[in-house]
Amino acid sequence: MFALAILFGCVVGFALGLTGGGGGIFAVPLLVYGLSVAAREAVGISLAAVGGTALFGAVPRMVRGEVELRTGLLFAIAGMLGAPIGSYLSALVPENVLLVMFAVLMLVVAQRMWSKARNPALPSGVCSSESEPVEDHSACQRDSDGKLRLTSRCARLLSLVGLMTGVLSGMFGVGGGFVIVPALVIFSGMAIHQAVGTSLFVIVLVSLSGVASHVAGGNELSLETTLLFMLGGFAGMWLGGIVAKRLKGPTLQKTFSIAVVLVAIFVIYRSVVL
Repeated sequence: MFALAILFGCVVGFALGLTGGGGGIFAVPLLVYGLSVAAREAVGISLAAVGGTALFGAVPRMVRGEVELRTGLLFAIAGMLGAPIGSYLSALVPENVLLVMFAVLMLVVAQRMWSKARNPALPSGVCSSESEPVEDHSACQRDSDGKLRLTSRCARLLSLVGLMTGVLSGMFGVGGGFVIVPALVIFSGMAIHQAVGTSLFVIVLVSLSGVASHVAGGNELSLETTLLFMLGGFAGMWLGGIVAKRLKGPTLQKTFSIAVVLVAIFVIYRSVVL
């Protein structure tokens, strides 16, 4: 179990380092089916391990200026408010129904990210209204230097997506990166590599709120398994970061989409077929 916990943590960390999300999606199945951890406890361990691993990856990216703090904080605050709501809702809806809904959302996100990678309408991080005569009605826009113009309309949109991310984190024990990364790319026009760093920063804060809600609800949390998972996550995060630097933005987006589709198929199979 010692070696498996580290190995599975490495897988989760690699996914986080490579795409800025997806780690939590892998964590819960690995804990439940690989380490025989109870599903409820797996949610807490996943949140704690993913949050700690994300912190390990977020700090160097912040130093390199790859984290957009203002946008990230907006997402994180909304997400931290949504996490306790998700924890509450998870007890009201049948587990299989939740998982199928989760898988459907994953497929939608994967399709949007794949389309964005194949047909990028805009250069990453640049608002069309700054360079084209056609009026841009997007809620969030960027100046020609790539800086986000955080209008009230844009703030409401990003807060709503952040709140949804927090709810999903509380319900499923995920960091929410699979929602945060495409949301940052699609809605705020952020470049994919910048979105990965910002996503990790958001995951740290949202996971912290999720773990607090989990523990406050009287649920168990194995510190030993969490620490072993996190230890493997650090190694995986380092490897994922190295690989990510060698891949172009569209390649990263397509890789993310394929990974999300595969996990969605697995979740549907386990929830409906079995």
